[in-house]
Amino acid sequence: MEEISKTPLTELGEFGLIDRLMKDVKIKEKSTIKGTGDDAAVINNGIFHTLVTTDLLAEGVHFDITYTPLKHLGYKAVVVNLSDVAAMNAMPKQITVSIAVSSRYTVEALEELYKGIKLACDNYGVDFVGGDTTTSRSGLIISVTAIGQAMAEDIVYRNGAKENDLICVSGTLGAAYAGLLVLEREKKAFKESQGAQPDLESYDYILERQLKPEPRLDVIKALAHLKVKPSAMMDVSDGLASEIMHITRNSQTGAEIFEDKLPIDHQTGDVAKEMKLDPTTLAMNGGEDYELLFTVSQEDYEKIKDNPAFAIIGYIKEKNAGVNLIARDGSSNPIQAQGWDALNKK
Repeated sequence: MEEISKTPLTELGEFGLIDRLMKDVKIKEKSTIKGTGDDAAVINNGIFHTLVTTDLLAEGVHFDITYTPLKHLGYKAVVVNLSDVAAMNAMPKQITVSIAVSSRYTVEALEELYKGIKLACDNYGVDFVGGDTTTSRSGLIISVTAIGQAMAEDIVYRNGAKENDLICVSGTLGAAYAGLLVLEREKKAFKESQGAQPDLESYDYILERQLKPEPRLDVIKALAHLKVKPSAMMDVSDGLASEIMHITRNSQTGAEIFEDKLPIDHQTGDVAKEMKLDPTTLAMNGGEDYELLFTVSQEDYEKIKDNPAFAIIGYIKEKNAGVNLIARDGSSNPIQAQGWDALNKK
């Protein structure tokens, strides 16, 4: 018998596994404009194109029910999908939600989860149009599919960045990961002290960024108002370093990111100091910020330079220049993606 080699999932990681599993998939329908490889699939429906994206959240991998309120979890499960639609320069229109749930959850608990789902839909004008439920032997699993819409010419992919384009990002970076670090620290203290209440009073901003993020649909509207169409874009879900690597790989370019231009909130900086971490590490490698990373032509500089919604953090370079972080001392350091990868989670 021929022995078949067995490759551990951790050897490939999440994105390597996706590439491996999807390598022989062929697009047959003329209406399929984009399949895998971006934040959402794109389907040609005439003047308007439809965007479809799905995310799966598994208990113990993507969330810890110890410190995650179910209403917040429902809200976040929707938001992470709306963010993927926004990352294509489109607006979400509908969602479906499927859950697998174990018997330790009550009806009232699931009602709380769905309150958060419905609140996110209400806040962003999205219709909740269906889904499925089934049983689980290992806690709670949530799968949300979001459907969006955009004019064909307005859709932005990851592969359009050009040499000398400006690299921009909305909001602040590293805050969600800082919030997670605080929650994990307080969970450990709670267990060790047998019930001491957590001290979370001074961490409101970063905790909200972790537990109740918001999709940056406002940035899509702001760019449209400024008449600026990004050349490439994606959301920051796995860390800035990982996302800039995606854009440069898909666009066949290099990049320079300037450390002193990274937008880092003071609470994130304070937590980094408390935990003896470099704030830049949180900004580059922390996941779940759900900010938008995008590139624009230098011709649009005057339009965007004073907008408080986003910061210019670097430039797109030619491919042979590599992807580098320019430190505060002027040194150039290759960027390595060290952000979230569920299949490499220890």
